[in-house]
Amino acid sequence: MKRWLMAIPLIVFLLGAVILYRGLYLDPSELPSAMIGKPFPAFSLPTVQGDKTLTQADLQGKPALVNVWATWCISCRVEHPVLNKLAEKGVVIYGINYKDDNAAALKWLAEFHNPYQLDIRDEDGNLGLNLGVYGAPETFFIDAKGVIRDKYVGVIDEVVWREQLAAKYQALVDEAKP
Repeated sequence: MKRWLMAIPLIVFLLGAVILYRGLYLDPSELPSAMIGKPFPAFSLPTVQGDKTLTQADLQGKPALVNVWATWCISCRVEHPVLNKLAEKGVVIYGINYKDDNAAALKWLAEFHNPYQLDIRDEDGNLGLNLGVYGAPETFFIDAKGVIRDKYVGVIDEVVWREQLAAKYQALVDEAKP
C-alpha cells in the first residue's frame, strides 16, 4: 500500500505533463465563440467621431469585418496599417472602440487614418461583453444580414489575411451577390 501511495505524485506529474504538452500545439487565436451563427447583439451606441447613434441594424446590408480595437492595445497599433490597406482595397470594416477614452480614439484615427466605415464607441465595454470579447484586437466576420459567421482573435497582418482570412471574407461577399 505504501508503494502505491508513493506513486501518486508521479502519476499526477505525468498527467500534468501530458496536458501541458498538448497545450503547446493549441492555437490561441482559435478561441471558441458562442456567437457564431447568431445575429450581432442588439446595441445602441454613439459613434467615435460624433454623436450619431448606431444600432445593429446599421451593420446590415453588406458583409463586413467588425474589428474590436483600442488605443491602449499595442497589438492594435501593429494591425492598424493592414486594416487601412484592406479598406483601401474595398474590404468593409466596422470598428468597435473598446473600453477606451474617446479623445484618445479620435487622436488615434486622425494620426493613423480611419479604416472604419462605421466606428462604434463602446466605452463601458457592454457590447464587447455581449460579443464575448476577451481583449483587443478581435475581429468578427458578419454576413449581409448581420449574422456573425466567424471570429479571429489576434493581429491581422498581411500573412494572416492572405493565408487565413481573405477567403472567408470573399466567401461572404460571394454569398451576398444576387
